[in-house]
Amino acid sequence: MACLVVGALAGVWGSSLFSRLSNGGFEDPKSDSHLILEETRERFGDKNADIVLLYRTDGKITDQQVVADVQKVLQDLPKADVKQVVPWFADKSGKLIGDDGHAGMMLVTLGGNDPDAKLDSFKQIQDDLAVKGLDLHIAGMFPVFDEINTFATDSIVKAEMIAILVVFMLSVLIFGSVVAALMPTIVGIAAIIGSFALLRTITLFADVNVFSVNIVTILGMGLAIDYALFVVTRFREELSQQPDTSRANAAAAVEIAMKTAGRTVLFSGLTVAVSLASLLIFPQAFLRSMGLGGVAAVLVGMISTLTLLPAILVLLGTTINKGGIGPINRMQERAEQQGGWARLARQVMRHPMLFIIPIVAALVVMTIPFFHVKWGAIDASMLPNSARAVIAQDKQHEWFGTPEATAEVLLTGAKATDRAELATYMDDLKKVKGVKGVQVINQSAPGKDPATLLQVNWDDRPQTRDSQDLVRDLRQVDAPGQAMVGGQTAQTVDMLSSVGERLPWMAALVALAMFVLLFLAFGSVVIPLKALLMNVLSLGAAFGAVTWIFADGHLEGLLGFTSPGYLDPTEPLLMVAILFGLSMDYEVFLLSRIKEEYDKTGHNRESVEHGLQKTGRLITSAALLLCVVVLGFAVSDLIFLKMVGVGMLIAIILDATIVRALLVPATMRLLGHWNWWAPPGLRWIARKFSLSH
Repeated sequence: MACLVVGALAGVWGSSLFSRLSNGGFEDPKSDSHLILEETRERFGDKNADIVLLYRTDGKITDQQVVADVQKVLQDLPKADVKQVVPWFADKSGKLIGDDGHAGMMLVTLGGNDPDAKLDSFKQIQDDLAVKGLDLHIAGMFPVFDEINTFATDSIVKAEMIAILVVFMLSVLIFGSVVAALMPTIVGIAAIIGSFALLRTITLFADVNVFSVNIVTILGMGLAIDYALFVVTRFREELSQQPDTSRANAAAAVEIAMKTAGRTVLFSGLTVAVSLASLLIFPQAFLRSMGLGGVAAVLVGMISTLTLLPAILVLLGTTINKGGIGPINRMQERAEQQGGWARLARQVMRHPMLFIIPIVAALVVMTIPFFHVKWGAIDASMLPNSARAVIAQDKQHEWFGTPEATAEVLLTGAKATDRAELATYMDDLKKVKGVKGVQVINQSAPGKDPATLLQVNWDDRPQTRDSQDLVRDLRQVDAPGQAMVGGQTAQTVDMLSSVGERLPWMAALVALAMFVLLFLAFGSVVIPLKALLMNVLSLGAAFGAVTWIFADGHLEGLLGFTSPGYLDPTEPLLMVAILFGLSMDYEVFLLSRIKEEYDKTGHNRESVEHGLQKTGRLITSAALLLCVVVLGFAVSDLIFLKMVGVGMLIAIILDATIVRALLVPATMRLLGHWNWWAPPGLRWIARKFSLSH
């Protein structure tokens, strides 16, 4: 009853989550590319072109009637939502007129002092910009953000509806019982409701990016389903060994299931949560909110499995087997009697090196494409070609030509407005390889706190490696004062630098946490080291595959996307945090059964055979259900989500099949009793915290 009340309250509280989500947070708040925006706004006012309106007519865009119609629309726009407008008919440069005079460009600065406020302003005016008789397309980052949010929300709804239905149907096949199949579905739904409520609470104290909801959906449902599968299976196994069907014996079966599978869920949940918490060391609010959302989803899923599920199982008792499907149950019984997984383990352990060498070699070869990966940032290329923002960008290039890449340079200090010093500095900027021109676009009045804002332009796309190198070279030019370089390319450079600086710390934190938790779980220092190495191999293979597919542009037709030519660095970070934890999920579950048997018998081979036989089908089933959840994101229209989804699918499949079914038995056989070795000084900790106790 308590769970029902908490669930109802969580559902009500979490229902308002979407209105509280943020759209920004991709930048390091201490980077030059971010600080220059604040400095420029403070010194010269906010004059950035937040959106670009593209109007086209069959006649002349400068026709008086056309101009009058456009001016009338502009006059009706709310002043609070539009700070400044630079239309083609008021610009003397002629650069805002294109397509042989048929198209005109209008630069609009939106109201608001942060990305969320500006996006709200865009939403307020976007339906009021049309002019009768003119074609209209709206380009810029805020139309991109708006559509990304729409696609992301649609992905969540579609993924949840499809995944819940398919998970239930597959659970029926896995359990051979309709009632048992309901358990993972119920726990998965409870995990998502609770995660949304917890995330809604976090929005009271910190910005939470809209993409975090996708991570909550993947992890909340996926892990809760996995955990429920583990516990229900162990409960049914123990229940079948009880002398009768009384409530007391059902409670005894639940107690054993929670001491074994439940303890495994606890260690696994903590491991995944710590892995995701490593994202909190990054300064980008986007990554931090992903970490917060992921930790919330994992903890709620774990707690739901350890509280709600046992209560339901005690109430159900043998009713858990109701709605049984005879043919499926008989097939599973025959498979259990035939011992297919144990037979596979014996085959692998008979010649372990024949499996270890080719598997490791194959995983290393799959990793190779990742060594030459190109990096970029989220922009319109993350949207499908059918998105309005992408079409608008294409029209802008078609009607006005491909725009030059630009960077803004803010020069401050006593000599920032000195003509001679400024001329020398601009000449030095022009000498940087690739620079096409340097112009003064704003300058403070003579007096205190002088400042000059420059614009540097070059012929290239903003996200290319050459453009990034050019920005780095601009920052190396000696300046007569303090110089900050900003712009789209500079934001990418700063993000790569920020991520690169903190990535070793993240890796060290995750590795240390995994090592400590696995040591506490199994009392061995060998098991954690081996698990870390195998995780690195499987993750590297997944990264290589994602690079080959999305950055190098293979399988575009099959998967329905257009390659941007690079990866966003946040994608591998998310994959590391999520998959490192998920792989430990299967590792802990498999090894816990092996350790149980090893503690009873002391026989290495027999323990591995028993462990794989008891968990092989279950791990494969759990991976299949998790793949169903992740598949909703692999088919997303957003390339960002598609990349993460496809990468996770590859990693899960590799981990649940090749690694757990082949590589783990082979290495366990090779190391023998050394698998469970710990230094004498640590053995007392091992005895106290081992899963067998």
